[in-house]
Amino acid sequence: MESIVYWFTENFGGVISREALVFIISLLPILECRGGLLAASLLKVPLTTAIPICVAGNIIPIPFLLLFIKKILILMEKFKVTRPFACWLRERAEKRSGKVEASEFWGLTLFVGIPLPGTGAWTGSLIAALLEMDIKKAVICELVGVALATIIMSIVSYGLLGTILS
Repeated sequence: MESIVYWFTENFGGVISREALVFIISLLPILECRGGLLAASLLKVPLTTAIPICVAGNIIPIPFLLLFIKKILILMEKFKVTRPFACWLRERAEKRSGKVEASEFWGLTLFVGIPLPGTGAWTGSLIAALLEMDIKKAVICELVGVALATIIMSIVSYGLLGTILS
């Protein structure tokens, strides 16, 4: 993930505003809020500015994903070209859904909130949709999860961990 963020900051850092770049990175799957905060720290965007930008960028896709991702997967599975990717996405989400299914609310919240590779709002939305979770419940879980991921990544990306421990 770090290499992707570095690539974005190096190639687009002088083309668009720092804040717009952080927002765009936060919108993207895989990168999400974690990548946005890392980019913000590299681009010297103040933390108080970066947090709302990253959270907004990470949250905007959630309702659309929850509403449409299953339909999109079904459509993708109908075409030979996109079928392998759609099947891979479905298998990946189903494999990870066991951790979420056991304790729906906290499972999804922690899945989205603990910044590990392959977790986050995009995958969490896919899992919630495949598990047919109530959309309101899923949105709340993901909002809490994004807030948790933001706190953790702020500490890591802005070097606050060193300040706290010393």
